[in-house]
Amino acid sequence: MTPLPFDDYHALSDAECQARIRAARQQLGKEAVLLCHHYQRADVYQHADLTGDSLKLSRLAAETDSPHIVFCGVHFMAEVADIMSRPEQTAILPDLAAGCSMADMANLAKVERCWRELGEALEVEANFTPVTYINSAADLKAFCGEHGGIVCTSSNAGVIAQWAFGRRPKILFFPDQHLGRWTGHNMGIPLDEMRVWDPDLPLGGLTPNAINQAKILLWKGHCSVHQMFNKRQIDAFRARHPDGIVIAHPECSFEVCAASDHVGSTELIVKTIKEAPAGTRWLVGTELNLVERLAREVAPQGKTVQFMSDIICMCSTMQRIDPRHLAWTLENLAAGQLVNPIIVPPHEAKLAKLALERMLALR
Repeated sequence: MTPLPFDDYHALSDAECQARIRAARQQLGKEAVLLCHHYQRADVYQHADLTGDSLKLSRLAAETDSPHIVFCGVHFMAEVADIMSRPEQTAILPDLAAGCSMADMANLAKVERCWRELGEALEVEANFTPVTYINSAADLKAFCGEHGGIVCTSSNAGVIAQWAFGRRPKILFFPDQHLGRWTGHNMGIPLDEMRVWDPDLPLGGLTPNAINQAKILLWKGHCSVHQMFNKRQIDAFRARHPDGIVIAHPECSFEVCAASDHVGSTELIVKTIKEAPAGTRWLVGTELNLVERLAREVAPQGKTVQFMSDIICMCSTMQRIDPRHLAWTLENLAAGQLVNPIIVPPHEAKLAKLALERMLALR
């Protein structure tokens, strides 16, 4: 049977598309579980069976009876779901173009070249523990698995860094320099002992002496959404609302994190604001869809939640998972056709799972 062509879905009205999603989900029943990341757009998020951050969703999906895991997120998230799910389960990404610009800033070829170049400056395997943020491709997680490294999330990066330093004196942290820098700062590591590795320059743009003196090498990568926030926005908020509270994601710049009252993962941001006293006012430095959803949820308690930037900035790649792609995916499943499965090669999956299991053992 030929899969239903996606082009047929362009002409659907919003109402028709939503109705067809609901009908396909009802037909599929427990054959498919629908996961939606916190940053997902509202017209897709409303259909979720499970919501949360990427790791939480993958772990929950593996515990379900559903053979099909439809991940409304981005590519690396669906890869993690495939790695962590049972053999009889299949992860699906409704639009293969839904990637992550941060994850793309560190690819395997560049990381392997970095590892070789570090080996020219010192004994790399004895000195560096590779740590990759979960926002990375499966082959980089596999690289960490192979080289005694580990995966971290924005909520456990400090614990992971302590583990890494317990094994070797230095850390190579990728792909997000800002999470790595904030983590090191919270451990008391001076900023001048955390150097940025530029993968497009020989030896990362560093001297052998700088590499020897560094405790953490930070990959030159970032989340474009979280770079929209700055300290001026925080200062303006505090001038208008002296009693206001600022909370930011650690993917924000060091200046934003240092000027905030709280810094933490999406899960921590949601938990902190929901558990805060009634009537409090918040400035939030993270993705727009999450902030707007949270603002609606806590408004009945008299809480005010404000997006940090005056410029609309949402995760543009996550936005590619739209209702039409979701309808296409679900209707194909209902017709017995599998579209856009995410299958990590077995050898790569084995090593990536090793790095993930090292992390999970510390949680």
